[in-house]
Amino acid sequence: MLHWPEMKKISIRDLRQKWPEAERALNIESEIIITRDGKPVARLTRYENREKNRRRFNPVKHRQWQSRQVAGKIVSWVDEFLISERSSERKG
Repeated sequence: MLHWPEMKKISIRDLRQKWPEAERALNIESEIIITRDGKPVARLTRYENREKNRRRFNPVKHRQWQSRQVAGKIVSWVDEFLISERSSERKG
């Protein structure tokens, strides 16, 4: 017969009042059952921070990508838009 170890249980009140102890217990246990009036209401699990190797922004590669997208043409529509919008604000 298999015997599973009893899960760690803590009441909501104890969780509020004894958070440091609960946090230490969570480092040992994989999860803690939170109870209200002796009945389980929630499960507190350990968060595992899995850092991903995130690609960082590379301005040189981005410029190369932009050049491929516009077939080597320099796109100045943003500048033209800003100039026209600023001139219309001055007139109005």
